[in-house]
Parts: sequence; C-alpha cells; structure tokens
Amino acid sequence: MDARDAGPGQGRGTGEHAYGTAPGRAPHPARPVPRPAAPPPIPAQAPPVSATEAWLRTPRISDAPGIYAYGHVPRDPDRVPDGRVLGRALLGLVAGIFVWSLRNNGFLPWWQFPLHLLTPHSWSFSGHLTRPEVFTQNLYSVLSAAVMVWLFGRLGAWPEAARRFLDTRARRGWFALAVGVLVWQLSWTGYVPILDTVLDLFPYSWISGGGNADRAAVVTYTIYAAVAALIAYPCAKYGGWFGLTDWDGERAEDAAPRPKAQVPDPLAPTPADWPELRAAGRSDAADRLAREVSAGKMNDVDCVRIRQAWNRTRQRPREVLAFTDQVRRLGGGACLHPSGDRDLAHRTAPHDLLGGQVRIGRGADDERNSFEYRGSGMALEPALLGTGLLVVGPPGADRTRHVLRPVAESLCLQALTGGAAVIVVADADTDLGPGEAYDVVIAPGDPGSRYSLDLYGGTDPDRAALLLAEALVDGPEAEQRRAAAALGQLLGPYAAAHGRFPTVPVLRELLDGAPEAYEELRRAVTAAGRDDLLRELDARLRQSARPGDIGSDLANRIAVLDRPAFATSFGDPAPGGTEPPRPFSMEALVHPVRVRVELPERGHPAASRVLVRLLVAQFTAAVRDRPAGARFAGLVVDDIGQAVTAGTVRALAALPTTRAGMALGLRTLDDVPEPLRGPLVAAAGCRMALAGISAWDGRFFAETWGTTRVESREVTSVDQSGTMAQRASRVARRMITGRVVAADAVTVREVERERWSASDLAHTVPAGHAVLSLTTTGGNSAPPVLVDLRG
Repeated sequence: MDARDAGPGQGRGTGEHAYGTAPGRAPHPARPVPRPAAPPPIPAQAPPVSATEAWLRTPRISDAPGIYAYGHVPRDPDRVPDGRVLGRALLGLVAGIFVWSLRNNGFLPWWQFPLHLLTPHSWSFSGHLTRPEVFTQNLYSVLSAAVMVWLFGRLGAWPEAARRFLDTRARRGWFALAVGVLVWQLSWTGYVPILDTVLDLFPYSWISGGGNADRAAVVTYTIYAAVAALIAYPCAKYGGWFGLTDWDGERAEDAAPRPKAQVPDPLAPTPADWPELRAAGRSDAADRLAREVSAGKMNDVDCVRIRQAWNRTRQRPREVLAFTDQVRRLGGGACLHPSGDRDLAHRTAPHDLLGGQVRIGRGADDERNSFEYRGSGMALEPALLGTGLLVVGPPGADRTRHVLRPVAESLCLQALTGGAAVIVVADADTDLGPGEAYDVVIAPGDPGSRYSLDLYGGTDPDRAALLLAEALVDGPEAEQRRAAAALGQLLGPYAAAHGRFPTVPVLRELLDGAPEAYEELRRAVTAAGRDDLLRELDARLRQSARPGDIGSDLANRIAVLDRPAFATSFGDPAPGGTEPPRPFSMEALVHPVRVRVELPERGHPAASRVLVRLLVAQFTAAVRDRPAGARFAGLVVDDIGQAVTAGTVRALAALPTTRAGMALGLRTLDDVPEPLRGPLVAAAGCRMALAGISAWDGRFFAETWGTTRVESREVTSVDQSGTMAQRASRVARRMITGRVVAADAVTVREVERERWSASDLAHTVPAGHAVLSLTTTGGNSAPPVLVDLRG
C-alpha cells in the first residue's frame, strides 16, 4: 500500500506516523527546490508528427455530395484559369522586355526627366560626368529597372503565377537560381548597373590598390563577392536554399499544381486530442491514446475503432469503466475486432475512415460538370451506398478494379472498426481482395470450404418459404406467391417434426410429390404430436396431383442445387461422418462480420443465379428486421446480371430506411429482364455509366437523369448592303480571302436538353472515365458528373 493510501497509524516505515514522521519528533526542515543551472534549450524545430496524427489533424471539407472531404479545398468560383494566368504573366514579361529595350536604345528620352528634375541643373549641361554624377546615373538606372519590374509584375500578375506554378521548394529553388544568374549577368554587362553603382561607392585608390596589382585584385574581388551575395540573398530566401537537404524528402505528387491548403486553428481541438473522452472526464485514457498516436503506434483503423467503441459504450454507463481500463492498459490495441486484425494486408485505394469515404477518382475539368466537382476528388461512403449504387460497364471498363473493389475494401476496413458488416458476392476468380481480408469465405461447390450457406435464412418457415420462392422464381409476383405457399406447406410441417429444415435432396423429393417422402414426413409429424399440420401436407399432396402444379416447377429449379458438388454447401450432413462446414446465416449481420461468397459461375451458372437472388432476398429481409441504431450493412455483387428480379428493384428502393447499402455491378442492361431495366436504373440512388456502354444502355440513364436548361447560341451570317464604296470593299475582300464577307447575327435563347444523351454516353466518354450521379440518404443529390477513375 502506498503512503498516500495509508490510514492513521499506518506509516511507511517502522515507528513512523502516517505522514512520514515519528510521533514526538520534529519534522525535518523543508529543503529548497534546486533551481536548474540554465533554462532548458528551446528546440530548433517542432517534433516530427506521425502519419496518423497528421491524418487526424487534416481538415475535412465537403461542399457537395460525393466529394472526397479529406484535405479538400473548395474551389473559388472566381478563380482565373491557370492558362490565362500564365498567358498574362508571359505578356507582362514580353511587354517589360520591349519597354526596357526601347529605354536602353534611347527611344524613350523622357525616362530621365525625374533625374534631371532632382539633380543640379549644371549636371545636365556639363561636358563631362563627375564621379557623383556617374553614381547618381547608375543608381537611377537600377531604381528605374526595379520600378519597371514592379510595374510589369503587377500588370502581368507575376505573384499569382508564382503561387500557382512555383508551388514546391524544388521549383522555387531552381527558379530563384535562374533569376539570380540572370541578374548577375545583367549587372556584369552593365544593362542593370548594380555592380557599377557599388564600385562607385569606393575611392578609386582602393580599387586600384595604390598601384599594387595584388591589393587591387583582393579589393575588387571582395566587392564582386559582396555584390554577388547581395543578389543571391533574396534569391536564397525565396528559393529556400537554406533547406537544400529537404528537397529529397518531397513526394512526387507535390510537383503537381495544387491549391493552397487551409491552415487549421492551432487552438481548436482536433480528433488527435480525443476531445470526446476529455469532455466525459476520461483524460487519462485520452492522454494514453494521444501519446500512442504521436508515437506512430496507432493507425487509422485503431483510431476509428476506439472512437466507435466509445460511442457505443457511453450509452451504457456500466461499461464506461471497463472501456477506460482497457484503453489505459492496451492503448491502441483496445476493443479489437473479433478477428484480431488491425488493418488489411493491402489497400488499393485511398481511404478516409474518419469520414467513411473511399476515393475512386477525380472530377474531370469538363464544362458539363458542376463547378465544385471540377478537379475535386470523388468518393463513395455509406450515406451514398445507402441509396443503392448501380455500376454498368463492359468488362473492358474495369468496373471491379475501379469501383467495386474499393467499395468492398472500404466496407471491410469499416468492419474492422466495428462500424459496418459486409457481404461480397462474386465469382471465385474475381479480384475483390484476398481471402485473408474476410472473416467468412463461403465457396459453394468447393469441398474444402469451411463455411456453408444457410439456404433458408432463419428459423421462421413462412419467411424461409418466401425468400426461397423469390430466389427460385423470377416470374411475376403472383407466381412467387404461389411458390411461397407451396414451400410453406412443406417447410412448416418438416420443421415442426424434425426441428430443422429439409436438406436440398429431401426438399426436391417433397416438391416432386414422391409418395415415400410424403409418407415419411406424415409419420414424423404424427410422432411429434402436430396433427394440426397434417392438413397442410394433405393439401400439398392433392395439389401436386393437379396438372400445372408449381411444385414440379420448383423441383426442377431447385435441382440445380441438388448436385454432388453442393453436397455440403447448404448445411447438409457431411458424408462419411466428417464434420460438416459451419453454416452462415444473415442473422450474423448484427456483428461486424466480413463475408465473401465465391460463386461457382464456371461450372454451375444456373446455380449461381439462384444463389445471387437468394442472397439479395435474405440480405434485404435481414436488414429490414434489425433494431434501430444497428451498424451499417453492405452488400457488394460484382455481376448481378440475370439475377435481377422485381424483389431486387424493391430492395433498392427501400434501402434508405434500413441503414444498409448495395453496390451492384452489371455488364449490360440486356442481362436484365426487359420490364425491369428502366425501374432498376430509376430505383438506384447512385448510378454510374462506365465508358464503353452501348447507346441502348445509355438511353435508360439519359431518361433517368432528365433534362436541364442551357443557353443556345445560333449564329446567322447575313450579307449587308450599303454604299458603293462598302460594296466595292466587300468585293475586294472576297477576292483576297476567297470568302463571302458578311455580318454575324447571334441569337441566344434557353432550351431544354438532356444532361447526358445516350449518344454522348456511348461515344464521348473517354476510356477510364465514367458518368456518376449521386443521392444521399438525407435526400441531397448531385447531377451527373464525369469522373476520371484513374485520377
């Protein structure tokens, strides 16, 4: 026990009082605190900032939906284009050189008028120039050259050009070196007599050395060195020559012109200070985290994961103490994901987990783009995925690499922070990240798969029948209801008798009306004491004997799943008594789980389509039934293709109210049933048309994006009559130029035109680009934006 915790009579040593002195003994006199011999040295520069701390302190500004907020600087609508600034600077330079040349060649005699006005009248009419007159003349020439540089620099906006194009230390250094050499050369040749002006300040006897050549050389070269230092000093200050060693540390992307970054208020709290913990009185935990962030021991996943854990914990006061104790003990290793991972092995896109964004490209500098999107980074986030993302593009457009993999990667990172759950559905050969990036990998048809798929998605027979019917039947809703009723008549009695749902072979036999299967199920139901369910079985048996019964159709469709390759893929018992794969159900979406489903597209394409429809239906039902405040759940399907049903369209439309999102890929809308093509595009809140789509596909996007009002300019050439001299002049000009001389009549009016026509989408979108429209779950929307996916 520490002395501070000791009670009365419990001292630190034998015979001592609680406060460290024995009873009856005078306390020792207080020793003065020794003063430091000298004040601590002031550090030459601030300590280096870790990458994570710099990431946390970077401001995030988003002035429109879909803009990558990390380090974003909103564009000034009044900003002059770079080309115009450069042209103005060059024009000012040419004009300055021209005027300076006229002055030096005597074509501007009035330029010396101020000199004659300020100097004695005798200097202007003396036959020879004295030393003061020569000094004054040279000084006036230097000052006039400086005034010309200032004047034409203002006219040519040279400071603005320097801010835009000399935006790195290397560029400024080389530019300053070139300017210094040029000024020295002009001074040496006498065009700008800086050297002559300085030489005139010293007596001639000093420069000549009193007849001693060595002394004269020493004095002269000393003056040369002083003038060179005088010229080099401002160049060195501007070019940063005193920090030459830092040039190598500049990143390659710093060489590109970029706007000046905003400097945040140093006194304002940032996420690196953990203000939410300090506001709750947990300063000890905040200090521990701040130290680890400064030392570079935490990454972005750690910071966001602990912040997410605190947001969940502070709503349950009983867990606050446990959270604080864990943070004090483990620091950045607290509140780990159940997998123990603190990051992904590899990232392919820039991520800002603090805002939940993943950068997918840059807005093109196109006149059809809104001004705030031109040159800005474009990103996707849960608020956008929550309205549904539909990506349409041919295989050569790389929709997986440019869009779907970054989205899947972002959701996996957010799952590691505890803020999301993700299910990725794709072919086994599709590159949506390595298997190590997922907690659960389900590979139907692969005997080595450790997990199987729960075909029924829960324990409710009616719900299981409805979901299975939606997966097996891609026809009208009336047919799906008939299928759900038939399945419910079988699943309910079977679950009551056996406590589980039937395997795929058993379900196929029951749907096919096999008498042996029905008789066995009847005996099991009777043994379970559920005679009330025999009526359902009898009704199903009678219906199966009717012509056109849907049961036989369902049996034929579920037969694609009744293959030896899928023997253990749907929770069926493993042959030979081996341990079956662990079943996965959508009920696990309440946890931050990362799931990948590898479809057997090559060997079993029909089964793959059924599985995609089943997964979409189960996902939609699972996220609809979750409690309020649940974490975000995302579904990424690389190629939904022929698996689109009316239920898929309804699921997309209902997403904003479910705290869930979808990202669906399509090669072409031709894979979708014709009645669902338009509704599918309209139901998605975010739509992306990649380069290379057909005009037929582009028509649906053009109709969905609608029209906008634009100014139309019509120019009409009209021949004008006039006097005889005017007509003769026009005839002469026509003979010289070969064109009819006419006046132009311009008509300007507002007309409605499509934002992006089907022809534009098919033929004018460059390779590596896409047209993207966005809508957030809050209702904010953005018009179609041309995005450079490689930028």
